[in-house]
Amino acid sequence: MNSALADALLAARLLAHDRRLGGIALRGGGPARDIVLNALRSLLVPGTPFRRLPGHIDEDRLCGGTDIAASLATGTLVLQRGLLAEAAGGVLVVPMAERLRTDIAGRIAQVMDGPAPFLLVLLDDGEEGDDRPPAALMERIAFDMALSGLSPADLAAILPEPSPTCASPALSDESLRALATTAAALGISSLRPTLFAAAAARAHAALAGRAVATRDDLELAVRLILAPRATQFPPPPESPPPEPEAPDPEPESERTQRNDEDDQTAPDIPEDLLIEAARAAIPPDVLDLIAKGRAQRSARGGGQGRRTASAMRGKPLGARPGMPGGGVRMALVDTLRAAIPWQPLRCRDPAPEGAGPIRFRRDDLRVRRFEERATSVSIFCVDASGSAAMARLAEAKGAVELILAQAYVKRAEVALIAFRGKGADLLLPPTRSLTRAKRALTELPGGGGTPLASGIRMAHQLAEAVAARGRTPFLVLLTDGSANIAADGTPGRAQANADALAAARSMGAARLDAVVIDISPRTRPEASRIADAMGARYLPLPFADARALKAAVALAAQPERKRA
Repeated sequence: MNSALADALLAARLLAHDRRLGGIALRGGGPARDIVLNALRSLLVPGTPFRRLPGHIDEDRLCGGTDIAASLATGTLVLQRGLLAEAAGGVLVVPMAERLRTDIAGRIAQVMDGPAPFLLVLLDDGEEGDDRPPAALMERIAFDMALSGLSPADLAAILPEPSPTCASPALSDESLRALATTAAALGISSLRPTLFAAAAARAHAALAGRAVATRDDLELAVRLILAPRATQFPPPPESPPPEPEAPDPEPESERTQRNDEDDQTAPDIPEDLLIEAARAAIPPDVLDLIAKGRAQRSARGGGQGRRTASAMRGKPLGARPGMPGGGVRMALVDTLRAAIPWQPLRCRDPAPEGAGPIRFRRDDLRVRRFEERATSVSIFCVDASGSAAMARLAEAKGAVELILAQAYVKRAEVALIAFRGKGADLLLPPTRSLTRAKRALTELPGGGGTPLASGIRMAHQLAEAVAARGRTPFLVLLTDGSANIAADGTPGRAQANADALAAARSMGAARLDAVVIDISPRTRPEASRIADAMGARYLPLPFADARALKAAVALAAQPERKRA
């Protein structure tokens, strides 16, 4: 059986045994997720609530509220149960959790902290580097599983029979201290993952029929819970101190008595062994990111434009009190919900002429709210001069194609500017057309001088035009920072560098989001100075391929990486 699927099935067994583990996030996997969900359902008591959260759910269906039809039929206030109340003591499955609204996530987190929580299953359809489910929910679940690399044979796996269980396995103070030390070594600041790891170790020991959690139980908890949350590389082990001199031989009777006492206590778990187990459980590519300080990702990743309120279109949000008119539409159902509870009191007064069965007041009126997400436009400004073309143009072309492949999912667009010779050219206006992009990339010329100032100015103008149309520009400048053509087209390295810095400062004053990728074979101070003048992030990436450039752009576009 695939190890990822086996770990997810084991996590389902642990969740069924100890509900304090909160839940699990399943990233990718397709049919494998159904296997895990069916396994979890089979392990729970028959009749346990198993609810799925609809993507279009509103506030009243989620938390409970007025039943409009029943209230109008009976003339009295009739309340309905919300989905969160229906899932109490059971399981709540959240499809497309990476796109869950923050207000709904807050409601779910509030119930999970209350007296009647449920097991939460977050289904994450994103890929590596995409958005993740809200942090408020990821903080409250123990397991984060990636179901990737599965074969058809793995999908035929079934859950093994449960082992005999022990009611309440013990976890020694030394074991708890070892878990806490391991969490600190991995850079985990929250206390919840350590508590989850302790609960998982106890649950695993109980499933194995052990009365005391052993090293195997702790290592499994570290591998499944702490290792996926690592934010830093574990420090190397310290050199052992010199061994002390051998003590005097111990009498046989005392040694026998001490051994008998040790057999009745929980074994000490060396902290270094758990740290090494965590190090081995982290994938090598994640270790590289951690070592470079790039492991943490936003729960609401980059690649999408800014959110703006709208009165007419976009994603529907909760209604709010207000007066309709001027393009603002009334939310009829929400207005009815606000008015119905007051009808018994209002019906005591004489009805005005022409009054209907429902008496409204100004305070009852609710209006609709929507949220629009602006289109994100990644503007690639590529140095196609002789100093960079031969080594970097192929990687730049590949990076643009890789990013454009995700444009349909993230509603993003790509534009391409190349500067060489005596000026800059807009080879590809903002587009999501893969055909146009490949044609422009194929025709991308190379060679000649480096008019860096002209390239930055054209990118600045295009970014402002994009922003004026309500979109979110993000500039990616690929250059070695070495300019030799001034803004007026005349050669001269000193004037060219001065013009490039002036153009960079002008873009920095506009506070446009940007990243400068140094594509020289060896890092040079010129590109770093350009990034400082632009107020952009500087990424030295010598010898990086197209996928590395794509990953760097996605990382730099995340909200927490941008300037405030």
